[in-house]
Amino acid sequence: MNRTAAIAAKRAHGWIVGARRPVAPAVRLLCLPHAGGGSSAYASWASALDDTIEVCPVELPGRQSRWRDQAFTDCEPLVDALATAIRDELGLPYALFGHSMGALLAYELARALRRRGLREPCVLFVSGGPAPQLPREQPAVHDQPDDMVVAKLRTLGGLPEDVLAEPELLEVLLPAIRADFSVCETYRHRPEPPLGCPVVAFAGAEDAEVPPARMEAWREQTTAEFELHVLAGDHFFVRSSQAAILETVQATLVSASGRA
Repeated sequence: MNRTAAIAAKRAHGWIVGARRPVAPAVRLLCLPHAGGGSSAYASWASALDDTIEVCPVELPGRQSRWRDQAFTDCEPLVDALATAIRDELGLPYALFGHSMGALLAYELARALRRRGLREPCVLFVSGGPAPQLPREQPAVHDQPDDMVVAKLRTLGGLPEDVLAEPELLEVLLPAIRADFSVCETYRHRPEPPLGCPVVAFAGAEDAEVPPARMEAWREQTTAEFELHVLAGDHFFVRSSQAAILETVQATLVSASGRA
C-alpha cells in the first residue's frame, strides 16, 4: 500500500475509505451501505457530484478493507462506535445518506450525535429502508440456515447470481451478511423527539421489500421539511436510478450548504 492509500485507509480510524478531498468543500456527505455492502457501493459518487460536496463512504467492520474486523450484530454498539470514530469529521456541515440497512444506521447516527451534544446533519437522506418506528413485516433470517439467507439475498437482489452460486465466496461473505441482517432484525426503536433536519426519502416503485408507503412514514421523524421521491426499480433502485438520486442529492446539498 502506498503512502496516499495508507493515509486514506486510516481516516476516521478506518471507518471512512476512498473519500475524495475537494479543495474547499462546503458539505461532507457520509454514505452508509446496505446489508453486506461496503464503501465501494459509493465509489462513483464523488466524480458525479459537485466539488463542493465531499463524499465519504463508510466502511463497516467485517467487509472489504475491514474484512478481518469483527462485524457488529447489534445496532446500538455499531452506531456508538461509528459516532466516536467520525467525531473529528464534523467540522464542516455534514449530511448522511444510507440505503436499506444504511438508512437505519444513518438515522440512529444522527440521533446518537445529537445525544452527544453535537449538531445534527444538514440533511438526512434515507433510501429503501422502512421508517424505524414501523413494525417488521418480514421474518428474521440472520439465525437461519444458509439456504434461507441465500434465498433472502436472491429476493433482495443485492448480490449477482454468479456470486450466490459460488459456495467458497459465499462462505467468506455470509458472516458479515448475517451480522448485518441481525443489526436490522433485532433493532428496537426507542422514541425520541423528531430530528430537526430535513429528511429526503427515496423509494423504489417496484420494491416489494420496502414499498413507498413504508418510506412515507419517515415524515414522522422530522420537524423540518420532508420529501419522498419514488423512482423506477426494485429494492436496489439505488443502482438503476442512481443518476436521479444523485441529481436530487446534489440540488438538496447545494441548497442546504447555502443555509448552513
